Amino acid sequence: MAYDHIIIGSGINGLVAAAMLARKGDRVLVLERNDRLGGTLRTEEVTAPGFTHDVMAATWVLFMTSPAGAALGADLAAHGMEYCHTPHPTAVLRPNGEALVCTTDRAANSATWEALAPGDGAAHARDVGGIEADAPFLFALLGGSLWSWPMARLMFGQMRKRGPRGLAAWMGSALTPARAWLETTYQSPLVQALWAPWVLHCGLTPESTYSGQMGKVIAFALEAAGAPVIKGGSGAAVKAFESLITSKRGELRINADVDGILVRDGRARGVRLTGGEEIESPSVLASVAPGQLYDRLLKGVNLPQDQAAAKAFRHGRGNFQLHYALSGQPEWIAPGLDQVALIHLTDGIDTVSKSANEAERGMLPETPTICVGQPHRLDPSRCPEGKAILWLQIPDAPRLIKGDAAGEITARDWATAREPFADRLEATLRRHIRNFDAIKMARRAYSPADLEEMNINLVGGDPYGGACSIDQFFLFRPFAHSTNGTCPVRGLIQIGASTHPGHGLGGGSGFNAAKRLGA
Repeated sequence: MAYDHIIIGSGINGLVAAAMLARKGDRVLVLERNDRLGGTLRTEEVTAPGFTHDVMAATWVLFMTSPAGAALGADLAAHGMEYCHTPHPTAVLRPNGEALVCTTDRAANSATWEALAPGDGAAHARDVGGIEADAPFLFALLGGSLWSWPMARLMFGQMRKRGPRGLAAWMGSALTPARAWLETTYQSPLVQALWAPWVLHCGLTPESTYSGQMGKVIAFALEAAGAPVIKGGSGAAVKAFESLITSKRGELRINADVDGILVRDGRARGVRLTGGEEIESPSVLASVAPGQLYDRLLKGVNLPQDQAAAKAFRHGRGNFQLHYALSGQPEWIAPGLDQVALIHLTDGIDTVSKSANEAERGMLPETPTICVGQPHRLDPSRCPEGKAILWLQIPDAPRLIKGDAAGEITARDWATAREPFADRLEATLRRHIRNFDAIKMARRAYSPADLEEMNINLVGGDPYGGACSIDQFFLFRPFAHSTNGTCPVRGLIQIGASTHPGHGLGGGSGFNAAKRLGA
């Protein structure tokens, strides 16, 4: 066989697995059905010439701080990948003009929080300090192979350290929803509003089980490592991966749509492309959603338990992206936001909860939670000098539209609802940027349906690989009977956002799979 491994899909997990295995010396082939590599890592001039936008994924803190980033960082840097930083990773801006900025200085953040409400500064230090103290254990749970002897040894060590009741108490507290965490820990509505929207980026809501712990993890990560972007855009990272993989004799093919995985005697033997070409390999890694894997790639293979589970697998809320080219710098209605990487526009926990609930019920949110990125502040190469770009992500859009919570948009499909919904978002943006009308040059909107059209794994525009509720996460991702992405077909490993450790740019499932294969 010409290849030791075939990897279906060139998103972050496919690229990480390919880089790890190629660096080991294995012959690797990456097959991408689209006309470009990268999955959600896509950088284009979508608004105006000279204005470079990350169409989807943009922030690289998860990769920079991940085991995959640690293993591949030096090699990727040698192939041209460069991070761009700001000491002001995130902020919240409320409709009344109040704002709060989180910096990468814990002491400064604690002092600011304390000035807002006595005790809030100490609570912040306690929260992020607790994550830091538990980091080896916590991040192993969040990113490691859960069904493994190293994890068993780690759990046994924690049992000895904490005692059975102590470990149970730790697990119980980790399941606290974000609303309960924020409302019982912080008195300042501004501090509550700063962290509440971040749980949406985990595919959760303020009421979701374990969303409080994820909020603390995000607070720790942003404060410790910031919210870096890639110089030149996420597409530049894809080029660095491609250069690294090919330098190690790996191959990557675009416009190579895999129609099926070849299975003989219960073992993967390679793949078949839509044109009929068959490529043999004893090892196949499939970075696809469960529906793609079991309804398409393994169609005709008798796997009743997994096929039934794939049909019951639930996808989460959709994602909406909106990009702007601006002729000048935005003048925010609150000071201190010029150099912030990511700004949430929301009034607080209740507003975040309301918009997420509306989206989950198929409604266009009346007041969507908006995340505004200013990548040109970190990377001036993104646009001409003196100009600006804005990257807007709305993580609470419905996958299928049943109605409009505001009673204004009558369309029930994204093809006709996209621009009216973008108008709603723009009206919110205009209220927060004084000179918006004067500097607006062009915009480009992407609905959940548009995102799925660009990447079939974003089912209904869901960027998280499936609903992230506790019954579909950790040990139970993608299915309750799953074990580290392995399938009943020997030699086949499922990777990607639909498998543990889930979504984001950490590359965790690709890294874990490569390690299991000897990388």
